[in-house]
Amino acid sequence: MNVYLGLGTNLGNKKQHLHDAVQQISERIGEIVSLSAFYETAPWGFSSENSFLNAALCVETSLPPLSVLRVTQAIEQELGRTAKSVNHTYADRVIDIDLLLYSDITVEVEGLTIPHPLMTERRFVMEPLAEIAPDLYHPLIGKTMQQLLEMLSN
Repeated sequence: MNVYLGLGTNLGNKKQHLHDAVQQISERIGEIVSLSAFYETAPWGFSSENSFLNAALCVETSLPPLSVLRVTQAIEQELGRTAKSVNHTYADRVIDIDLLLYSDITVEVEGLTIPHPLMTERRFVMEPLAEIAPDLYHPLIGKTMQQLLEMLSN
């Protein structure tokens, strides 16, 4: 299965945090199929003096969705992430790994919704995702990542 992940960081050595996360994902989840450029972006959903560095990647895995989530959460903690957002209250973070898409499968269980419910509202997600998978269809919306990115621009 191809899993698409969104990565973000706005503290410390941002490039190194993203490289460390990619390495851990490669070692523990599967082979990296594609990795976007790193995009510098403004904070979304909260105020901070620290800009973000964001990326998206596709990894081929045999792990089921909940296992991918558990591994990404463990990677976040090991790389210094102290807490996830609570009630959509966002804060600065060393690393954030979001499970965006898991092939064309939809999942809705406590703690995990795939496709990621906010991904299409976030340019910092859609821009790197459209870079690596412009023709990939969103399984619920039926539009490509490139089309969804263009909708954000209007």
